[in-house]
Amino acid sequence: MSVYTVHEPPLRAADAGPDPEQFAFVREGFSVWAFLFAALWMLWHRMWLVLLIYLVVAAGLETALYYAGVSGLLLGLIAVLVSLLIGVEASTLRRFTLTRGGWKNVGVVSGDSLEMAERRFFDAWMRARPLPRAAAAPPPPPRPPSASVPHTPQSPDVIGLFPEPGADR
Repeated sequence: MSVYTVHEPPLRAADAGPDPEQFAFVREGFSVWAFLFAALWMLWHRMWLVLLIYLVVAAGLETALYYAGVSGLLLGLIAVLVSLLIGVEASTLRRFTLTRGGWKNVGVVSGDSLEMAERRFFDAWMRARPLPRAAAAPPPPPRPPSASVPHTPQSPDVIGLFPEPGADR
């Protein structure tokens, strides 16, 4: 069973509420694609800052080790270790990028597949959201005074609905 973090996109001025179609589910765990094709994986997920940092660190590390006289076998091993690190931290890098873009982490959900996790999350999300309120109905018009009850002026010292003190008995 996989665990996913759920991220809500930032609201635009015209949006009344979050669009469930735009939510991002980031799976926890090792990413094979990030391990095998780190730079392409970062481009695919539009992680520009992470890609820039990765390229600078990888080029700097390779250049420093090359000028230090490290053998080609050790350079390859270090490149594999850096790729392994990217594969392990792929979900953290995606969450970092989403947070920088203004996305909000709204929950954690688990499921056997992405579809099952989405279903579980949105079922709970819909139950937790308050229903939109309908426009308030206008108050009913005041009732006209009944013709069967005679109108008697109240004395100034009486407060309430009864015309005179002690009339409630």
